[in-house]
Amino acid sequence: MDLLELRQQIDVIDSQIVDLYEKRMDVSRQVAEYKISTGKKVFDKQREAEKLAKVKSLTHNEFNSHGVEELFEQIMSMSRKLQYRLLAENGSLGKLPFIGVDELETEQARVVFQGAEGAYSQAAMMQYFGDKVHSFHVDSFRDAMSAIDEGSADFAVLPIENSTAGIVNEIYDLLQEYENYIVGEQIIKIEHCLLGVPGTKLSDIRTVYSHPQSLMQSAKYLSNHDWQQISMQNNAFAAKKVAEDNDRTQAAIAGEYAAKVYGLEVLDKGINDSGVNSTRFIIVTNQKIFRKDAKKVSICFEVPHESGSLYHMLSHFIYNNLNMTKIESRPIEDRAWEYRFFIDFEGNLADSAVKNALRGLRDEARNMKILGNY
Repeated sequence: MDLLELRQQIDVIDSQIVDLYEKRMDVSRQVAEYKISTGKKVFDKQREAEKLAKVKSLTHNEFNSHGVEELFEQIMSMSRKLQYRLLAENGSLGKLPFIGVDELETEQARVVFQGAEGAYSQAAMMQYFGDKVHSFHVDSFRDAMSAIDEGSADFAVLPIENSTAGIVNEIYDLLQEYENYIVGEQIIKIEHCLLGVPGTKLSDIRTVYSHPQSLMQSAKYLSNHDWQQISMQNNAFAAKKVAEDNDRTQAAIAGEYAAKVYGLEVLDKGINDSGVNSTRFIIVTNQKIFRKDAKKVSICFEVPHESGSLYHMLSHFIYNNLNMTKIESRPIEDRAWEYRFFIDFEGNLADSAVKNALRGLRDEARNMKILGNY
């Protein structure tokens, strides 16, 4: 046979495959109608495992066995997604445990941030809540999460990602650990300044204090000076120390706002290496609420330690035409080489496509949690 004849045969077979696929999906529709009437779950892992073993046994070589397994995994995945959609159309998916609100109640809100007065977190808080916000600060991120968890604060402002340094790992872990939820975000430009006691000259400086990331982000500038670099828990703490010590041989790398808070002089401005350095802060509360105009959903989940498991989870976004904007992974404590995935995608919890995707993920992933809609 020549190539044209072979391609014609493939076209005929493909047409048959399409016809059989549509027949199978029609039966899946009937299965969904049965499950709607009986309340039976869509995902039956044991049934699917038995089905895969059976179709693999019908093949005649190992290559075809693997191919048929992958093919039927996809077919069954599409069948489940059709069933989820039909369940949603019939109002059988159930309601998500989140309440949509027109606005966040921020007028008399108590807001907590990590660090000292003058921290970038405080600047982000003031940009989001305004200058007259009722606020207090704590030493650690965990303290901030505990404050809203126990009710001593209504909201917390926490840094989750820097455009040059990457994610703040601890925040991701705390979001999974606590029953607190993201309801907003604030992005601020990071412009590191060299701060010193008024009257300080660059030639006076012997030691520079700052957070390790800020020292790293200002590495090019610092390489031009023979200064000892000492890491601090927070930039604002560094500014506070320099102000309290009142020593012209000391300087701090922090924001311009910290200079105003502690009465320091800006000796040099914009010393960070990148001119596009920004940090994204999240606004967190202990209530399961979301603004009705929210456009981003954050979730986390675990997957079975099996080949293709993450791929199948992500297929729910593709099928429901949802744009995934971020994916991160964090190791799961006490389970070597297993990971928890954190995903951001565009959408609103009131959207049917979002509900469909979350229902599928909830059934098929392990420990899926909605972290917020904002």
